[in-house]
Amino acid sequence: MKKLFKDKTKNVLIFGGSGFLGTQLVKRLVDDGFTNISVFARDEGKIINLMQEYPNVELITGDISDKFEVYQAMKGKDCVFHLAAFKHVGLAEKYARECVKTNLIGSLNILDCSVELKPEFVITTSTDKAVQVNGVYGATKYLVEELFKQYEKVNTETQYRTVRYGNVLYSTGSVLCKWKELIIQKKKLIVTDRDATRFFWTVDEAISLLLECLQEANDSTPWCPDMKSMKVGDLLDAMIQKYGDESHEYVVEVIGLQVGENKHEKILKDGSYSDQVERFTIEEIIGLI
Repeated sequence: MKKLFKDKTKNVLIFGGSGFLGTQLVKRLVDDGFTNISVFARDEGKIINLMQEYPNVELITGDISDKFEVYQAMKGKDCVFHLAAFKHVGLAEKYARECVKTNLIGSLNILDCSVELKPEFVITTSTDKAVQVNGVYGATKYLVEELFKQYEKVNTETQYRTVRYGNVLYSTGSVLCKWKELIIQKKKLIVTDRDATRFFWTVDEAISLLLECLQEANDSTPWCPDMKSMKVGDLLDAMIQKYGDESHEYVVEVIGLQVGENKHEKILKDGSYSDQVERFTIEEIIGLI
């Protein structure tokens, strides 16, 4: 088994490096002593913020749905992290084309360029929603997993790796961000289904899984962690306990599961549903949020 990502002088490229997960990966790599890091992103405001925090990181603006821009960014890079994604489940149902452009066309551009440029590895992130496909977002991620399997057969000079996990606390578009603001403002809270369960963990755990995959995985088969789950209702109650006003009675409206959502999730096709694994207690959730 080839151990990847040991040489800290390698040229590293992070697609989506200005996003929630990407910025944390940049921080981890800088702290660990990696010296040649490039970030590819299309949000100029976020790029400027990243530039101010990490002046020695190369910043590249572009869109992964543009193959020329992807090729230009990947040329000369040894290690490629593909973290760019359209990942909001509800918005993916409304804007299927935009989701496909980023998640599928963007991934195809990276994979096609990797066949010619042959970096040491390309690694991407997937989701439990690729296991029980029930919407556009999950469908695109399932297809990306299958594409990685195909490309590793074609280009044996590049190692293709995939990590798959559930929800990351406070990631972009997370309901936690909305709930926290509404709780502080004492406004009505919206919840889909209090009994629904979701796999959750922290951004530090997500970054660690990426690096673990590079050291331990043998191929592009999704590298999956053991994850605990939370009931959505328990998560909301914990948020109210931590950020709410005890003297205020919060109004909660239950609207039911939305298009593209499952009541319970799976990390592995033959694995347990999120309501069948160990769950975080309210106290544990409060400590995490």
